[in-house]
Amino acid sequence: MAEIAAKPPQNFEILIQPSRGWLNIPWAEIWEYRDLLLVLVQRDFISRYKQTILGPLWHLLQPVITAAVFVVVFGGIAGIPTDGIPKLLFYLCGLLGWSYFSQNITNGGATFINNAHLFGKVYFPRLIVPISVIVSNLIAFALQLIPFVICLIFYKFFTHQGGSIAFTWRLLLAPLPLLHVAVLSFGVSLWMSASTAKYRDLIHLNQYIIQIWMFATPIFYPLSQVSKKLTWAIWANPLSVPIESFRICLLGHGTLGASEIVISVATSILLTATGLIAFQRVERTVVDSV
Repeated sequence: MAEIAAKPPQNFEILIQPSRGWLNIPWAEIWEYRDLLLVLVQRDFISRYKQTILGPLWHLLQPVITAAVFVVVFGGIAGIPTDGIPKLLFYLCGLLGWSYFSQNITNGGATFINNAHLFGKVYFPRLIVPISVIVSNLIAFALQLIPFVICLIFYKFFTHQGGSIAFTWRLLLAPLPLLHVAVLSFGVSLWMSASTAKYRDLIHLNQYIIQIWMFATPIFYPLSQVSKKLTWAIWANPLSVPIESFRICLLGHGTLGASEIVISVATSILLTATGLIAFQRVERTVVDSV
């Protein structure tokens, strides 16, 4: 029998070097660790509703329950109009972008604290963790889109209020505000994760920031009801543009100008760029600080 020569072991080494410069995104490393990214996405999605009876169905129930509360409180008690759009549909549309945004910054904002045990044991590009949060919450967004679509079809074709809903060519642009929310929430979560890694007290402050941010965003009220003196404050919020864009694309109603879009997009990009810088500066000493 012919002898099978054993293949000599391949000698290779992985050289880990500190990041240089103000902004250095390891695109090649992120691509090499794409399998880990998929594992983290699966972990985030499954662990969120582990040992629950309804499981992922909570993604369907949460926006419906929240929108129902808005109908009673803001539509009934407060009497805030919704520009002729059915109240339940109006609130569900606003919650689409907000739920995705709040979940991203809530889960991604504690990246270093929640994964300190993992960061101290093995090396991988730390940016994979907040990226995995953005991707895994896209699954939740897709599930939350189901009750909205059901309500949209019902009100459009089976009620007398269907005339207030207009399907236009802007419906094809709906992925753009979703991308806008993803970029904005990614930048905010990077800033939050960098700050909470050094100052634990900011975890509690971030919760209040999210709550205040919700009231500063036109989710349960239309921009037509905002006083002209306060309009600048609404547009100063970069999340107002994608939320209003969702209503324009999906419902055919909304108030939005080109200047507001440009300012909001520029602010989102700036927050993401500076957030990356802050995140990378903190990750150098994260094991010692968390």
